[in-house]
Amino acid sequence: MGSNSRPHAVFLPYPAQGHVTPLLQLAKVLHARGFFITYVHSEYNRRRLLRSRGAGALAGLDDFRFEAIPDGLPPSANDDVTQDIPALCDALSRSAAAPFGDLLARLNSAPGRPPVTCVVLDNFMSFAQRVANGMGILALVFCTMSACGFMGYLQFMELMDRGYVPLKDESFLTNGYLDTVLDWVPGMPGIRLRDIPSFIRTTDPDDFMVHFDGGEAQNSRHAQGIIVNTFDELEQDVVDALRREFPRVYTVGPLVTSVKTLARPDAAAISGNLWKEDASCFQWLDAQRPGSVVYVNFGSITVMTPAQLAEFAWGLASCGRPFLWVIRPDLVTGEKAVLPEEFFAETKGRGLFLNWCPQEEVLSHPSTGLFLTHSGWNSTLESICAGVPMICWPFFAEQMTNCRYACAKWDIGLEIDNNVTREEVARLVKEAMDGEKGRDMNAEAAMWKEKAVAATEEGGASSVNIDCLVGFLLEGSVPTTAS
Repeated sequence: MGSNSRPHAVFLPYPAQGHVTPLLQLAKVLHARGFFITYVHSEYNRRRLLRSRGAGALAGLDDFRFEAIPDGLPPSANDDVTQDIPALCDALSRSAAAPFGDLLARLNSAPGRPPVTCVVLDNFMSFAQRVANGMGILALVFCTMSACGFMGYLQFMELMDRGYVPLKDESFLTNGYLDTVLDWVPGMPGIRLRDIPSFIRTTDPDDFMVHFDGGEAQNSRHAQGIIVNTFDELEQDVVDALRREFPRVYTVGPLVTSVKTLARPDAAAISGNLWKEDASCFQWLDAQRPGSVVYVNFGSITVMTPAQLAEFAWGLASCGRPFLWVIRPDLVTGEKAVLPEEFFAETKGRGLFLNWCPQEEVLSHPSTGLFLTHSGWNSTLESICAGVPMICWPFFAEQMTNCRYACAKWDIGLEIDNNVTREEVARLVKEAMDGEKGRDMNAEAAMWKEKAVAATEEGGASSVNIDCLVGFLLEGSVPTTAS
């Protein structure tokens, strides 16, 4: 296949870590199937990548290139944090279409690059779909979230139409109203209002994120296909419901597993980690007993109060287990995360603290026995693929939905209350690692790990769906997805 006759896929993630990672994984999978790849960062994240990984971070390969477009936000005083989510969504939707269109036009005329044949865009970047369609380019939406989370966003307009949103007043957050069961949501029997992505917890009828996220979900109906980073058996009812609403739904996950076997070896070093990873933890992990370590990481966006940080800290101190805790510099709202000296004295030799780490490898380490997590979808999938049970402290968005499924449907998680206390942290850790519930969770986690592997092996549902996706991107035909 000549260089100019190759299919050329342009990938556009929403510029946050949890979106950059899975889109890059899918890009590597398509790259191995013969696609020329252009992966588009925001200029802000491009600078962060160069800082975290050096000039080689964006070197790419001859047929796997990186580009950047402005996000529309003014320069920031601190440019090594995840940007304000509502402001970023607003700026991108207002100002990114023109530079993205300019980029596609430039790529189409660039010597040595084949013309763009398809755009794979993040589900929160629908402006790119309109730009691609206007240029006659095939556009597919990539759902970086769970199928259940995406189905939740699809209900935003309906929730407003039925009068559930906005809330009447602040008391509805605590008076039991959020426990209302929504028995009409497709494929999600028993789902409660509190399990729907958290932006609906507002008293403002004009709340920006409700209208933005609800609108972006509905915009995905205009795409030529929906790609979801999940596997059918994990979310079968929801996936079936999505397939009744969308003509083409490709479940291709967990991509964290697929990319290991399907990506080309020369693409292995291509990374999208926006923070510098600290791999010094593995020597410490090697010295711990199998299944004994509590791994704590609240992801790239979660923030907490100093009081909440202290409760988690003293809960970990009193649980008696060794722990590895990732504490981002911006974890605490408005200030640097600082733990008391007495805490360090109490946990000396038992606790290890890092700014960021190679999470997938930490979860897969034999010493890791439990994951205290914010229930982001990448973290949830990585935990499932490693067979590690979770304690879930969801922060926002569809993390609430993921938490509900992990705890109530997949039986691999325990939920911790938002008003976290040290006593509850210690109790749940002990229950998950020493109690009868913990033994059950370990058995379920091992089962789901096997099912995740089976889905991505040759002949598995996700593997077949990757074949169907590639066929559609190459031919523009309408293949049948795996059942």
